[in-house]
Amino acid sequence: MSLNNEDIVTYAHDRWSLEDIIALFDGVFAPHYQTRLVRGGNEPLYRPASAETPYHQIIFARGFYASALHEISHWCIAGARRRQLEDYGYWYLPDGRNAEEQSAFEQAEIAPQALESLFAGACGRIFHVSVDNLGGDVEVNREAFAEKVEARKQRYLQEGLPTRANALYVALTSFYQRKEPLADAIAQGRAVLEQASAAVNV
Repeated sequence: MSLNNEDIVTYAHDRWSLEDIIALFDGVFAPHYQTRLVRGGNEPLYRPASAETPYHQIIFARGFYASALHEISHWCIAGARRRQLEDYGYWYLPDGRNAEEQSAFEQAEIAPQALESLFAGACGRIFHVSVDNLGGDVEVNREAFAEKVEARKQRYLQEGLPTRANALYVALTSFYQRKEPLADAIAQGRAVLEQASAAVNV
């Protein structure tokens, strides 16, 4: 049986639903980190808790699953102090970067995109690096950047992922690769956090 384009879109939507990734993230992290994944508008944003919203928000763009994974990756790297600041205290340089700005942008993106690659693989999705600089006056070497991201990914695999990244990776692998129930995948992700916390308190 062959699939037409509409069938393929429906299958992809069913397999990688926003409801699932939101439920997985919130289930693993909301109890301990008071952080939730939120579908947003045109631009992604990390917003710390406030008087109006008593939990931190990772807001991903336009309902894109890939954007959710990317923004989660940044959160998994940000330290406790950074997580108290809007967008972790960083100023995002939009498209139109010069050579120096593009180099700094790519350097800051290597580790998050390496994690994003691992998360995408755990979900069974194809990962594409992002280095676009529309309107910039410098040519982007996508292949060289992809090699740096892949090298960082291999380092993570050899040395281990950061705790929060590992917790999500375990949950994603359980849910998407082993087809375990959502509640079981969440429990496995939480177990990673609990084990890490217990090790610190020994």
